[in-house]
Amino acid sequence: MRFRFRWPRAWRTPLGVIGTVIAAAWVVVAFTAQWWVPFDPIAQGLPRLQPPGGETLLGTDGTGRDVFSRLMAGATVTIPLALMLVAAAMVVGTVVGAVAGYFGRWVDETLMRITDLVMAFPTVILAMVVAASLGPSLFNAVIAAIVVSWPQYARVTRSLVLGLRSQNYVVAGRLLGHSPLRSLAIDILPNIAGPMLVLATLDLGAAILLLSGLSFLGLGAQPPTAEWGSMISAAIQNFDAWWLGVFPGLAILTVVMAFNFLGDALRDILDPTAEIVHDKQSERGAEPKTEAVA
Repeated sequence: MRFRFRWPRAWRTPLGVIGTVIAAAWVVVAFTAQWWVPFDPIAQGLPRLQPPGGETLLGTDGTGRDVFSRLMAGATVTIPLALMLVAAAMVVGTVVGAVAGYFGRWVDETLMRITDLVMAFPTVILAMVVAASLGPSLFNAVIAAIVVSWPQYARVTRSLVLGLRSQNYVVAGRLLGHSPLRSLAIDILPNIAGPMLVLATLDLGAAILLLSGLSFLGLGAQPPTAEWGSMISAAIQNFDAWWLGVFPGLAILTVVMAFNFLGDALRDILDPTAEIVHDKQSERGAEPKTEAVA
């Protein structure tokens, strides 16, 4: 019998395919653009405010820099930093939520009240306060984004751990002498990895928006660094040159939508009941209809 590989159904849907292709393309650009961009993204040797076309595919900005090269270079800054941000926030939030959910009592109360305190502030406002306190830079913008992003992971992890800690296999592990750390690492965390991965994938778009927003406000990337948010901010000074703001905006739009589509597809794949329910619905739809006899 010949083995035949089949892509999961969620990745064979139009949105799943579109999200996967666009996200993969942007990730490739983010890690390779530095070797193939046509111009130096910070060089100012081209004609100023040249419209798209000809030698400069997407035109030039007010200081004679190639917009296409800066757009691709911006991907090498924004996307890796967003990945680092989400990974760090997920680690911090997962640890806090797992400890709170597993031990309960005063540990749970203390950690969750700290989580509630952070979540009580508007995300963007708190990130602006933290970034402004630390000083405007990309590194400080990432720190500020981590500070405001980890509570959602803590909340989700806690709820998942509360549902798993009373399961028979977790109780059996404790009876066999597993320490709390071993029980969390072996019995619980592998069973919540799927939902946390889905949440992280969906959060990548929000992380990119937050980093771009901080750079737009002058609290993230500083000139002459190529970053999408700072490119849109600089475009305000030359409002007639529409290409300066449109192309970075489209880059942010496509990458955010791609990661959202990818997260939705990943959620359907990691849901063990999604494929079964879809198959049953398809079978019902294929059943022949019989007319009622009076």
